[in-house]
Amino acid sequence: MWKDFFFFPLSQRIGIIVVICLIVLCSIVNFCIPFFSSEDDFQTHPNEMAAFEAFKQSLVSLDSARHSKKFQTYSRSDRSVYKKSFRQPTSEVHLFAFNPNTLDSAGFVALGLKPYVISNILKYRRKGGQFRDSEAFGKVYGLTEEQFADLAPYIQIPKADALHLEEESKYATTVNPAPEIIVELNTADTTQLMQVKGIGRGYARSIVRFRQQAGGFTSVEQLREIYGMTTENYRRIAPHCTVDPAFIRKIKVNTASIERLRSHPYLNFYQAKQIYELRRKKGRLTSFQDIEKLSEMNDSVLVKIRPYLSFE
Repeated sequence: MWKDFFFFPLSQRIGIIVVICLIVLCSIVNFCIPFFSSEDDFQTHPNEMAAFEAFKQSLVSLDSARHSKKFQTYSRSDRSVYKKSFRQPTSEVHLFAFNPNTLDSAGFVALGLKPYVISNILKYRRKGGQFRDSEAFGKVYGLTEEQFADLAPYIQIPKADALHLEEESKYATTVNPAPEIIVELNTADTTQLMQVKGIGRGYARSIVRFRQQAGGFTSVEQLREIYGMTTENYRRIAPHCTVDPAFIRKIKVNTASIERLRSHPYLNFYQAKQIYELRRKKGRLTSFQDIEKLSEMNDSVLVKIRPYLSFE
């Protein structure tokens, strides 16, 4: 080993020697320190010593702490023990007969209801709500089944109040029924259309756009052709819609250009061109039978386009 040491470069040999010297020096210092240090004389601090001795007496030894319930640890299965031991004392509950339509907040507190439940009851009453029977009171948000079971025998709602509430309900439903909304598809604007349940802003714009392009609606069934219209939504909307054919804007076949004809949703360029060429050839079209003879026309297109053509 020492033979190999002399093969190291001079700088490395010096470094190794320095490290060895430092290790030896540290060991010597560590060994000699206890011989030069003086013991602390705590007798010069009588007050601190007295406080320390008192503190030692107040400590609970480790062995006794292990057997003390105060320092026991509990698992999750012992959670009920913890809750019973450290549960905050609750105010005493006094059950008594009460009318939930007239009882004030202090009364509900005495019955043991939590603040947020009391708040829900008072908000309901401020908005005009009234409890007709005990079952209605049991539906208050936040009221538990156990609390309702305890309170139910004490709920007393006078029959006169219950009858009055029932009469008010009947009067509201029979005398003031909600007005049924009916819109005419050829004249209603987007605001009027959106009053119908199921017609949002997007549907309303699409209905008006189709009406402008086609010249109007000839039947409520055409709502099915609106982009995005589902069968379910159509069934909801259709009963609230009507169509007046008098408002349909018809295309005058004998004067309309190809562009005017092809702008209709039910005609393509080739169909519009055939109608235009037939008119140029005959000079004037007198009836829908002239259109029926065109090769580009099929039965489906003929049925749809007929109400929109005028031969004046």
